[in-house]
Parts: sequence; C-alpha cells; structure tokens
Amino acid sequence: MKNNEIILILDFGGQYNQLIARRVRECNVYSEVVPFDISLEKIKEKNPKGIIFTGGPASVYADDAPKCDEGIFSLGIPVLGICYGMQLMTQTLGGSVARPDKREYGTTDVQIDNTSLLFKGFDTKNGFLMSHTDYVETLPSGFKNIGYTSSCPNAAIENVEKNLYGIQFHPEVNNSVNGTLVIKNFLYNICGCSGDWTMSSFVEESVKNLKEKIGDKKVLCALSGGVDSSVAAVLVSKAAGKNLTCIFLDHGLLRKNEGDEVEAIFKKQFDINLIRVNCQERFLSKLAGVTDPERKRKIIGEEFIRVFEEEAKKIGTVDFLVQGTIYPDVIESGLGKSSVIKSHHNVGGLPDYVDFKEIVEPLRSLFKDEVRKTGLELGIPENLVYRQPFPGPGLAIRVIGDITEDKLNILKEADSIFREEIANAGLHKSINQYFAVLTNLKSVGVMGDERTYDYTVALRAVETTDFMTGVWSKIPYSILEKVSSRIVNEVKHVNRVVYDITSKPPATIEWE
Repeated sequence: MKNNEIILILDFGGQYNQLIARRVRECNVYSEVVPFDISLEKIKEKNPKGIIFTGGPASVYADDAPKCDEGIFSLGIPVLGICYGMQLMTQTLGGSVARPDKREYGTTDVQIDNTSLLFKGFDTKNGFLMSHTDYVETLPSGFKNIGYTSSCPNAAIENVEKNLYGIQFHPEVNNSVNGTLVIKNFLYNICGCSGDWTMSSFVEESVKNLKEKIGDKKVLCALSGGVDSSVAAVLVSKAAGKNLTCIFLDHGLLRKNEGDEVEAIFKKQFDINLIRVNCQERFLSKLAGVTDPERKRKIIGEEFIRVFEEEAKKIGTVDFLVQGTIYPDVIESGLGKSSVIKSHHNVGGLPDYVDFKEIVEPLRSLFKDEVRKTGLELGIPENLVYRQPFPGPGLAIRVIGDITEDKLNILKEADSIFREEIANAGLHKSINQYFAVLTNLKSVGVMGDERTYDYTVALRAVETTDFMTGVWSKIPYSILEKVSSRIVNEVKHVNRVVYDITSKPPATIEWE
C-alpha cells in the first residue's frame, strides 16, 4: 500500500517494537517496522517523514551489537532514538555510553525541559517507564540535555539543528504517563506529519489498488469465518465483485449457529459468491475415537486441505488466492526478531494444493485492532468483527477426550450461554478471550431429587495484550452464578460448572 506519510521503525530487537508502531498509527500516521540494517537506498525509496530507533537487549559497545547505517543521520530526516536507539545514536555521533552501578527499571519521575518540541504540553516532571542497564554518559557535539532522573543524568537529549532526539525511557507503554504525547509531538511538531492515516482512507486506497491489480481475473478465498479472513474477503469483494469465490468449510466444529451466520452475512449482506461445504460427518468420522490433541489438530488440518482442494478443483485455475495475513505475522516471520506467538491456521499449507498464480494479502499492513476497525468501515456486523479468537481445530480442542456429535452439541449450548451473558454484562470487549470447555470428567449431582452422573463444564476467560501471557479475568460472582445456573438448567447432561482461575503461564489459554 502506498502512503503519503510513513514513519520507519528500525527494529533493534526490543520487546515493545510492535507497540511503537501501533502508537504511531494511533496518532493517524502510517508506520512500518523494518530491520535495523535496512539500506540507505531503501530508506530513500520509502521517503519517510521520520525514523524511530527501537530499544533492544544489546549493549552498544558489544562487538556483536546491532548497528544501522551511519548515513541515516545525514539524510536530513528526523530521528527519535528510544532506549538502545538513543544510546546507538549517541555512540555513533561521538558521545559515550557507560554502565552505571545499578540498572534503572520501573516508572520513574523524569525532570524534563518542556520548552522542547518533544515535550510540548508536559509539566516539568513526568512519570515514564525506565528499563535499561546502560546510559548515555557524555553527549555528542551539537546535542543538549532535555531530561534527567536522580540516577540517569541524560534521560532525554536533542539536536534541534539536525532534528535528532533521544529518550532513555519507553513512551509507548502504558506505564509511561501520557507517553503517546511524546510520540505525537515527534510526529507533528518535529516530522511535520499531517495525520492522514485512517481506516476509511485505508479501505478507499486498498480497494483502488486491488481493482488495478485484480482487474477481471478470478480470485479464491478460503473463508474460516474468523475476523481476519472475513475482513479480507469483504475487502477484496469490493474490488473483484463476482470474480471472487469464497469456500467456507463447515466441519461441524464451529460455535453454535456460526455456519449459518457466516453464510447469511456473506451471501445476503455482501452478495459474495460463497460455496458452503457441509462436511461435518466427514470430519467426525476421521476424529472418531481420537483423544490426543495433537492428533486432532493434524487430522483436522490435513482434512481441511483435502476438502478445500477438492472444491477448488471444481472451480479450476484461479489467478489470485486471498490470505488473511496480518502485520504481526509479517513482523514475526519477516524480521526474525520476535517470537512466533502461534502458528497461523486459516489458510496454512493451501498454496501447495491449489492451482493459482499469486497470493493477495490485503491486510498484511494492519494490526488486529486495525483489522476490526476496517471490518466496521466495510459494514461487517459488530458481532462478527469482535468475534472471539477461535482455534483452527475449532471445538475439537475444547472437547477433552474423544469427540462425538452429542458432546459437541453440549459444548455449543454451554459456550453460547457463557458468551451471551458476558455480552449482556458489557464485558465482551474488555475480556480478550472467553469460552467453555467440555471436560472429560463426570461427577455425581442431584437434580429434582434424583441422582445424576453427568459432565463438568469449565469456563475460561483471560485478559491479555499479546496472548503470550495472560491473567484470568475477575468476572463478578453474580455473572458467573447466572452462567452456571443457566448451563446446568438449560443444557442436558451437565451438572457441574467450574471456573478456571489459572493465568498464563503456567497454563495456556486453551486447554488443549
């Protein structure tokens, strides 16, 4: 995608790099994370309004420390160095970096010069997150100090003439008070950005570019019903029209009414060519008697590919295959700096089995929250846009033990009640993932003066920002009580409901 304004973020391996990119975009300026060793030629080609150096775990004076091309500082493009980025700028331009007696970590009061363009709108003292072992000892020629703490003499520096700025703290994290204003000041006061990056402009430009690319050629999309593939499909349909065909495999492992909802939205609301393949019996027969979660995953993945291949062959050769790749996937796989959060399952492996010429990834520049905003811009119903993250194998890994149609029906009903009550309580956007699990445990209960021996349903709700870690959600007891009461009264063969209060780690978010 072409943008009038772009901020390049050079990745030096810091843990908050994606967050920096998101904060820039929240200020309505487009940003891209690129490798720290990007060439000057590529930088000039992208013509950024500004450059941000991220933090990183290395020491700048180490032999193997990551370093950028020194010519960046002579391009006349404003640069903001954060933590390691500030230290690298300092050392490259003739200053010195040293290691203090003790490191500085946590939210710290920083005395700042609020006459600096970087700190416009701040008081002279502000709480920012510090997380560093080294610090800037002496400044390069032309720089002056604009911030310090009790143990860090150079917490912020600037060279106004060359538009070079450095901060030892992390403005991108929530622990920093009003930290986004620092980034906004850099973008608007120093880089001169106008802020034309919005979801409406993204949709408009994407449709225009896709029309030019696709023309009157055939496009195929594997539709899972999840947020990413759904938004990608609708976006491409705006450009390709009836030349787009979506194949939706309903393998019986979706949530209650999910197959019908997806079909109704795409066929009726968006008038998209949708082939719904009802293959529940086929998948259940393959899964019969299987209890190991990894075997379940493998069977479902392989069968998904086989069914998709069979349906795709009926269509014949297509020119483009749509994938719902999003920006974190690109960063994790393309830069080699971040840990892969999870394998991507929506169209994983399909390119090897389908006769197509080129892949189209219309969302590859967007973060998850931006994908949701794009979905709303496109008119996709909110209940689909804010649909919960859903594993590729679906409910197969939320039924502990072997899978039967009866067990799936029990889980679908219990899960539907849980999701309904969370939504009724207005918690559906604050809890990042919540679902029911049908355990393989049966226990004794009493219903209507009769002894029962039925299943236990476990409820799981987690709050997280990155899904790498998470804490169990403190759902009010009154809501849990209502959910439990409804499940045992409305869902046959369930007589006990428990709530999982384990965080990640040590547990994972899913049970299998």
